[in-house]
Amino acid sequence: MQRRDFILRLGAAALGLPVAARAQQAVPVIGFLNSVSPQAFARSLDVFRRGLKEAGYAEGQNVTIEYRWAEGDYSRLPALAAELARLNVAVIVTTGGSASALAAQRATATIPIVFTVGGDPVKLGLVESLSRPGGNITGVNLLVSELVSKRMELLRELVPNANLIAMLVNPNAPIAAPDAAAAREAAERLGRRLIVIEAGAESDFERAFASLPQGVGALIVDGDPFFDTRTDKLVDLAARYALPAIYIEPEYPAAGGLASYGPAIMEAYRQVGVYAGRVLRGESPARLPVVQLSKVELVINLKTAKTLGLAVPQSLTARADEVIE
Repeated sequence: MQRRDFILRLGAAALGLPVAARAQQAVPVIGFLNSVSPQAFARSLDVFRRGLKEAGYAEGQNVTIEYRWAEGDYSRLPALAAELARLNVAVIVTTGGSASALAAQRATATIPIVFTVGGDPVKLGLVESLSRPGGNITGVNLLVSELVSKRMELLRELVPNANLIAMLVNPNAPIAAPDAAAAREAAERLGRRLIVIEAGAESDFERAFASLPQGVGALIVDGDPFFDTRTDKLVDLAARYALPAIYIEPEYPAAGGLASYGPAIMEAYRQVGVYAGRVLRGESPARLPVVQLSKVELVINLKTAKTLGLAVPQSLTARADEVIE
């Protein structure tokens, strides 16, 4: 037996623990649950690791991460969450939408959970309150649902003659119904009419756009991780139907979409990494307040606006964080 192994076994025996248990305690394991794919989430994952490092943990050095990816199929999330719970990881980090957080919550009431969600975590039943989450769960609220009415207002400024507006939602997403309700309320307040179309898979996109009635003058694409992995496809369809569209993430106008208005999402993933590290150090999720992102970003693609025959008000471009020309 090697001297190092002998010392390790001796120390473990002194504590009444097997060597495997001592090794597991020495290197905690994070369970990472995501609704999309590692390729689509690569940039966000790097930012998460940066936040984790700020909290004192580096993957492959003093922490291990077990990844589970649903590849856009939200129905897989409950089984993946249960698998992580059976591994008895130290903390479960859920990203890629509210469906991931809800799946983890149903899988365990004891393992700490740190989430990112787009909807109100109180209304979703994830936490008791934002300041005192209670239970085993906390995280970051991206305020996606809260910004629905603001995107409607921006669309009115961009396309003032659009009286009938469509909204694309993913029926598999927990925030689809409340987001549609918020959009309908905003439309009525602004004197517009709203119709909702659904797409839960990429094969539904063509059918959803083809179902739009004549007279639809603009489109809101709901903030959904599955949609955000199909940026080019959705932008191409909006262009084909000559629909001015507003989205949640800046990748859309960068790909040729008209505009985006949404939270600084990368900051959310950094903060989730920091919170995961704090939980690993022993802090209770019940006493870690839910972080609400305060910074939102407006991006406008003037080239696309010109193609659509839109004159973007100067007051709007002056407020934009980025203008693509």
